[in-house]
Amino acid sequence: MKNAVITSILLAGLAAAGGVSAQGYPTKPIRFLVGYAPGGGTDIMARTVAMKLTESLGQQVIVDNRPGANANLAAGIVSRATPDGYTVMMISLSHAISKPLYRKLDYDLERNLTPVINISSVPMFVVVPQSSGPRSLSDLIALAKSRSINYASAGEGSPEHIAAELLKSMAKIPMTHVPYKGGGPSVIALIAGEIQVGFNTAPVAVPQIKGGKIRALAVTSAKRNPALPDVPSVTEAGVPGYDMILWYGAVAPAGTPPVAVNRLNAEINKAIKQPDVQQRLASLGADPLGGSAAEFGRYIKSEIAKYTKVVREAGLQQQ
Repeated sequence: MKNAVITSILLAGLAAAGGVSAQGYPTKPIRFLVGYAPGGGTDIMARTVAMKLTESLGQQVIVDNRPGANANLAAGIVSRATPDGYTVMMISLSHAISKPLYRKLDYDLERNLTPVINISSVPMFVVVPQSSGPRSLSDLIALAKSRSINYASAGEGSPEHIAAELLKSMAKIPMTHVPYKGGGPSVIALIAGEIQVGFNTAPVAVPQIKGGKIRALAVTSAKRNPALPDVPSVTEAGVPGYDMILWYGAVAPAGTPPVAVNRLNAEINKAIKQPDVQQRLASLGADPLGGSAAEFGRYIKSEIAKYTKVVREAGLQQQ
């Protein structure tokens, strides 16, 4: 009996030292890092989730934008943060792509970050300025074959970049890549006519398409997206077999206590099932996902394997 009491006291002390207990977490604001500038798809998803977490956890969840190095700057910051449950990050397919894309990163996605939850998936749209000539993807392909055109992405090695490179390869067209520090800045450049074509995630593209500021030529998923049912898939538009979607999820520093991971997972699962969040996601062309932290970890592993092959076959690996 005496030993059991001592053990309980020691365990309680360890939990307190780590700053996390089953009853108390969270007791202070949580920092939610985003590796891109405000206005992009990752930022939109993070803010949607942060608002709901603030309500359900009773603590402020503060979105902290740290753009740079295709979101790897922010991932490095999180990987070195104290694993106490008060630092989390919204990652995306971009991070699974980065592992095979870059020979040198200051963090390892699987070793230095702990999966929390897979939140949503979205397609991307091939878009042009409203005043642009191409009215269809076949028009764009013909234009690219006749003269040099530039395309915008959310950054070097971003899913938008990979989506464009896949289209270039499969349609056998030349296009010059112009990377921006996120989907927000890239779509602003597209609206201004500085770029001939853009590859933007649904949360970024759909409001601008519906607002008449840009025109969608195709969606990158195998099927049409309910948010814009009149926009054909790239396959329908003349490039058979093309299919690419993007996902968003939350991670924390490796070693974050299970108490914190499980609480965050449970609250985000609840949040994305709420009618207003589901309506918000649907309006942006996104599908809610959810599930356990372990399931997300397995999914990340499978995505790394998938895009390692894509990066190698496309010859995109960076020094």
